[in-house]
Amino acid sequence: MESKRQQKFAKLIQKELAEVFQRECSHLFQGTYVSVSVVRVSPDLGVAKVYLSLLVGTNAKELLQEIKLNTKTIRHLLAQRIKKQVRVIPELIFYLDDTAEYAARMDELFSGLDIPPADKDDSETDEEK
Repeated sequence: MESKRQQKFAKLIQKELAEVFQRECSHLFQGTYVSVSVVRVSPDLGVAKVYLSLLVGTNAKELLQEIKLNTKTIRHLLAQRIKKQVRVIPELIFYLDDTAEYAARMDELFSGLDIPPADKDDSETDEEK
């Protein structure tokens, strides 16, 4: 369970990182739209796990690798934006947020199921018998 302090800090980082990706880093990632889905912060506020959604035509794993290579630059840009509001700029760890992919896959599986209708005899209750 995250404390109010962690939640508030995570929200700040999410908002500011979204701005960084949209305004200052778009040239680094081939113009790909990078969305910050969720940020989870450690209790000491020293580490932020950042989950990204990528709207991309290219390979998402390659783009994530590119983002990881530029973590130092991204952290510096984040620091420029929040340095007067926080004491410590957290270490950033980036992950792909695959919840949309997972949901689409589950939806596809459910729609592919062939469930036969229930037998009329089985649907009768004890009262009807």
